Amino acid sequence: MIGQDESAGADTQQTIQDLEQQAAKDKEALDKLLVAYQAQEADIGELKAQVETLNRELIDKETEKEGINNLLSNLRRQKDEMEVDLAKANTKIPYLESKLEKTEELLDREKARLGTAITLAEEIDESNQAAQAELAARDDWYIQHMQVFEELNEAIKTRHDMIDRAVETAKEIQSKQETFQAQKQAVIEEIKQMESEEEESEDSELENE
Repeated sequence: MIGQDESAGADTQQTIQDLEQQAAKDKEALDKLLVAYQAQEADIGELKAQVETLNRELIDKETEKEGINNLLSNLRRQKDEMEVDLAKANTKIPYLESKLEKTEELLDREKARLGTAITLAEEIDESNQAAQAELAARDDWYIQHMQVFEELNEAIKTRHDMIDRAVETAKEIQSKQETFQAQKQAVIEEIKQMESEEEESEDSELENE
């Protein structure tokens, strides 16, 4: 019986050692898998960053392409408009030539009228010069009498200032008079009050006697 227990204990110990060895191997394998997973995760992160960069570049290229297409579209539209304008201009040339002939005729007529207008302008200029001479004479007269005007203006201003000061002085005097009258009336009332009190005191003394 003891031999069986010792044999069973030896088997259990061996089993535990085997399990510990297997656990160590499993841990080592898991560590290797973890390292490999972390390396793959880093590679995946780098690939994601590269993909994002490529996506941004692709978007930029698409935007640039769209801008170029818009530019080409605008250029084509401008070209078409220029061709239309050129066709219209070619159509208008005969009309413009006819209009030019009529314009030249009108110009000849206007030249004749201009001669008359120049003569009239010269007469107006002479009248203007005469008027300017009169204005200059008036200005000279004004400059010569400017001192008189300034002195008159100063005198008027001084008169208004004197009137204003007189009005202010009159107001102050009236105010002082009113104050004096009020003080005077108060003194009179006080004297009357004192006299009344004295009379009442005398009457009271006479009654006591």
